[in-house]
Amino acid sequence: MTDGPSDAELLDRARTGDDQAFGALVSRYERAVAATVIGMLGPGDDADDVGQETFVRFHRSLHRFRGESSLETYLVHIAMNLSINALRSRRRSLLRFVSRDEADRTDFPEPRAGPDGEIDTAELNEHVRAAVARLGEKHRAVVVLRLFHECSTRETAEILGIAEGTVLSRLSRAMKELQAQLTPYVRGDGAALPEHIR
Repeated sequence: MTDGPSDAELLDRARTGDDQAFGALVSRYERAVAATVIGMLGPGDDADDVGQETFVRFHRSLHRFRGESSLETYLVHIAMNLSINALRSRRRSLLRFVSRDEADRTDFPEPRAGPDGEIDTAELNEHVRAAVARLGEKHRAVVVLRLFHECSTRETAEILGIAEGTVLSRLSRAMKELQAQLTPYVRGDGAALPEHIR
């Protein structure tokens, strides 16, 4: 249960111009927005810009939000759409300067094992993030929402505007791609791989 005023109370106050109420909503949901944006774009200036723009768009739409979905779902929907737009813009810029073959490379550096023969967890997490970043935007969006943001299949379908069956098929394909890319970093039993990627 959320401490303090409810979302509905804060929304009512924010609609009357109460900046503190709007700031409280930002504080309440900035982590959810960040998880979505960073999952899609990786950390960096692009992610920061999209995170800020998400709340700018939300502020502009305060009077249009009627609560058909939860506020978190609504914000994640905005963040996801802006992230996908940023990815498309990034891809257009990349293809101006880099050959298609170079842009599509999927090779990884050789994994470095520690003294005990295990791959360093931080390094493995970096490779997982890189593997997710190499997915197509449709598959990446499903992975970010279902596995990293822990949305249900229904919520994921609602945010992306697709059928639940499409969510499941995209997730299945994405998981196969991730497992294939991350094979060099795991033991035969997959034990070194984060649970949600196994």
